[in-house]
Amino acid sequence: MTDIAASDFRHPRRHVRLDTILRLRWLAVLGQLAAIFIVLQGLEFDLPVIPCLTIVGLSALLNLGLQIAFNPMQRLEPVYAAALLALNIIELAALLFLTGGLQNPFSFLFLAPVLISATALPVRLTIALGGLAVACASVLVFFYMPLPWDAEEPLILPPIYLLGVWLSIVLAIGVTSLYAFQVTEEARKLADALAATELVLAREQHLTQLDGLAAAAAHELGTPLSTIVLISRELEKALHENQLVAADIKTLREQAQRCRDILAKITQLSSSGAPFDRMQLSTLIEEIVAPHRDFGVAIKVRIAVAAAKEPVGWRNPAILYGIGNILENAVDFARETVEVNAWWNSETVEIVVSDDGPGFAPDILKRIGEPYLSRRRGAEDEPGGHSSDHSGLGLGVFIARTLLERTGAKVAFANRTFPDHGAVVSLEWPRDRFEADERGERPDI
Repeated sequence: MTDIAASDFRHPRRHVRLDTILRLRWLAVLGQLAAIFIVLQGLEFDLPVIPCLTIVGLSALLNLGLQIAFNPMQRLEPVYAAALLALNIIELAALLFLTGGLQNPFSFLFLAPVLISATALPVRLTIALGGLAVACASVLVFFYMPLPWDAEEPLILPPIYLLGVWLSIVLAIGVTSLYAFQVTEEARKLADALAATELVLAREQHLTQLDGLAAAAAHELGTPLSTIVLISRELEKALHENQLVAADIKTLREQAQRCRDILAKITQLSSSGAPFDRMQLSTLIEEIVAPHRDFGVAIKVRIAVAAAKEPVGWRNPAILYGIGNILENAVDFARETVEVNAWWNSETVEIVVSDDGPGFAPDILKRIGEPYLSRRRGAEDEPGGHSSDHSGLGLGVFIARTLLERTGAKVAFANRTFPDHGAVVSLEWPRDRFEADERGERPDI
């Protein structure tokens, strides 16, 4: 039950398709043309039409050139995507310079490229784009052409107002970019962790299927091998005078018998102690506990005998991995003892795993189960020097919790009540869910 490293699922680079950037640039071109037309024809304000149309035309030509020269479906390296977004900022700054600077209400469009970068590009590039946008806005505070307005009643805004606009743009760039980055990063972490969960579940299901396949192969091969042994024995009796042939037939019979013995062991391995289709709760717990008994920590298993019949569940890989991972963490953090207690009634099935270690830190207790949350002690603090290269209370716990909750379990993390110390993990299933297979059907017992 090994945690999976976060680096196995987290992507070091984030690629944006060229088509996505081009669509945004074309949208900007159309919006700019519409704004120029409305101001010029609808409001009948004077503005430098030729310079504005030149800037918009160059932007459109660049878009056409990129569409012709490159496949729009290719994914850009982050630095190239950032370069195109930086060009958007510069084009907007040029248009604002010609149309009133920060007095222009469209000055808040400086937010758009930085916000896109925060959701799709690395932090360093987002900071660089934010700095470029702030620099352009700062220049436009002092250098700009008059805002298109009625010539008879020109609009003159006080410097303090322009300073307020500049400050609001700077704060909006910082706050919205940080918020967008945080939300996107959490969504990305969750998506990567869920992908890891699916991979672990698929691996556990494959192992379970191999168990069933081995039993089926042993059953199917048993009949032809019996026939080979029987015929070889008869041939050995019939050709006993021909010592050379009889010896070969004897060897053939012995090897066939050996194959039968091997298949019999496989069948016993698949069926002894833990049927590969269903298992009692006590058998399930023993199968999970067995691999963790040799790490210098005593594991005490207590099964409470109840009036209701002991639950019999399907051999669910999600339950085996989930409880196994929780037990592994308990063994790693325990000083001397880990306890596994189980009880049931006609309605619920509950398993509690506890240890006598330091327990959960207060700052982690409320966040346990989040992906990539890790706090494992070093090897020198572990009993018997048992160390682990993977992180604890991180992706593995997230996977375990997710898999167990998919089976209908309620998972709760807590610490023992003072003066006792140690962590406690409680798992509770509705009995119907515990005894149901993946299709939700209960065994007929």
